[in-house]
Amino acid sequence: MIKHNFSAGPSVLPKSVMEKASEAVLNFDNGLSILEISHRSKSFVDVMENARSLALELLGLEGKGYKALFLQGGASTQFLMVALNLLEKRAGYLNSGTWADKAIKEAKIYDDIYEVASSKNANYNYIPKGYDIPEDYDYFHCTSNNTIFGTQMKNFPKSPIPMVCDMSSDIFSRHIDYSQFDLIYAGAQKNMGPAGTTLVIIKEDILGKVSRKIPSMMDYKTHISKGSMFNTPPVFAVYTSMLTLEWLKNLGGVKAIEEANDKKSRLIYSEIDLNPLFKGYAVKEDRSMMNATFTLENENLKETFDAMCLEAGISGINGHRSVGGYRASMYNALSLDSVKALVEVMSELESKA
Repeated sequence: MIKHNFSAGPSVLPKSVMEKASEAVLNFDNGLSILEISHRSKSFVDVMENARSLALELLGLEGKGYKALFLQGGASTQFLMVALNLLEKRAGYLNSGTWADKAIKEAKIYDDIYEVASSKNANYNYIPKGYDIPEDYDYFHCTSNNTIFGTQMKNFPKSPIPMVCDMSSDIFSRHIDYSQFDLIYAGAQKNMGPAGTTLVIIKEDILGKVSRKIPSMMDYKTHISKGSMFNTPPVFAVYTSMLTLEWLKNLGGVKAIEEANDKKSRLIYSEIDLNPLFKGYAVKEDRSMMNATFTLENENLKETFDAMCLEAGISGINGHRSVGGYRASMYNALSLDSVKALVEVMSELESKA
């Protein structure tokens, strides 16, 4: 049976990437596995350099003063690293979901944090708008896509200060001007590769402006100077991420994948809006292309719907406990056919009800 993987993460990866990655586990370099090769070998250094270069190329940031890093610790470690490296007096944060809220919590360890706006009062079912960003703050932090609640920033503010963005769940999914950001970070396990590495894109000229002493492992300048090889990197996660970025480039890059993602999201949201058995969670103008959240209007149909999804090979659509209901995560590698399969089940449920 074909499996349609709507998991929020770790998520679906391209089949060709999985095949190449599995081959490398057995034989990557003259009989050596990617899991056992020295990270200092030329073979892996080439992988790291290619992955970093592809990340900048696909985001249109080559030659613009940015560096790409593949680090460990997940995006959650970046909540801390951002504050350590950039926070001197005060910073502004947009609180649009659980992960934004966690980023605020970590930054508060080091200094005063100001919430420029929050949608917590509505359980994060919308993206705050119309807020002001103080010009005398160190940086402004936002989260582009909220996996749990299914909301996404469609437009970004013109920030008078460095703008930092957590793009863990929608990086490489749509064409925007990435040069408006001074620092971008994203866990790999949504649109890049397996869990284990985090991509950080940083403009070098924003560093070196805090007075605190930063531990070497938490200092972006350390990792930049060592080309993401200050310590042993997560070789398999970086290699698989490189393969995914190559796959994306061969498809036509970010613009091409945005067109595919738009078709998928239009299809699922059309069914949610037209089918009286379902109701979308996020406000329409802020709906995410990556994570569609919805609930059943009649909970008595849950057992039937769940059984129908199981029979159709649909996996990973249970909603987060903060929202309930269902969540269809449609990351880059998920096919339109998978979305069609889910929509067919939703339509069939309506015919049976």
